[in-house]
Amino acid sequence: MSNTTLFTEGERVTLAEMLEVREKRVAIQRELLSSQKEDSLLMALMNIPGPIKNNQQLEAVFTEVLERIEEVLGNHLPQASLYRNLKTGAEYYFLSPLTPAQLKEKMVMIEETHPFGRLFDLDVLWMEGNDLKSISRTELGLNTRRCFICNRDAKDCGRSRRHTIEEMQDAISKIIQEGSDQLHD
Repeated sequence: MSNTTLFTEGERVTLAEMLEVREKRVAIQRELLSSQKEDSLLMALMNIPGPIKNNQQLEAVFTEVLERIEEVLGNHLPQASLYRNLKTGAEYYFLSPLTPAQLKEKMVMIEETHPFGRLFDLDVLWMEGNDLKSISRTELGLNTRRCFICNRDAKDCGRSRRHTIEEMQDAISKIIQEGSDQLHD
């Protein structure tokens, strides 16, 4: 899979559209959790740099990981689930009876073992009073996520903008190609 099609096919997204969809995401998270305050919410997104966030190839990658999530959570029927395929990227919400720690442990396993897992944020949220809370890997005694380019702390690389969009897109293309080969062998 080349960068030529992976990062050129699809609709370009503006900063305003990204900000708008983030606000909508928070509203959906609050709405889902307000009806089931004792539940945990999985929020799945892909990390795709650049102006094109979704296309047929990226949607196929998202679907592969979504199938794995549903397989892992199969014994824990959702209170609600929602899939949105937007030009800003696919989104998946899964309201679970698992505790935040239990759900996060399962999602970390997917992030670390699925061939496409490194490309995803599988965040776990819950309501505490009127506040949305999320659980981190470190709260579970786990290591932080590593950058898929240099293996440093991923958040540090993101904050410092250590890598160019082109470097990240090249690495993502390689992950998708190798993952596709692995899954279809």
